[in-house]
Amino acid sequence: MTQEIVEAPITGRVIAIEVSVGDKVEEGDVLLYIESMKMENPILSPITGTVSEIKVTKEQVVETGDILIVIE
Repeated sequence: MTQEIVEAPITGRVIAIEVSVGDKVEEGDVLLYIESMKMENPILSPITGTVSEIKVTKEQVVETGDILIVIE
């Protein structure tokens, strides 16, 4: 099965996680929000699939390129 790894496009703090492991998502659905420079940035699903792993927690600081979520 193909996996899609969603990486952080910016450095910031995870302020909300909108999905859980096992959730089905459509391309364009909001997975989580990262706050950077006082702006809330939605991180969208690049594909339709099922969330298989969530690699971050709320309030966690992430760097550009960190793995956030894995979708199958």
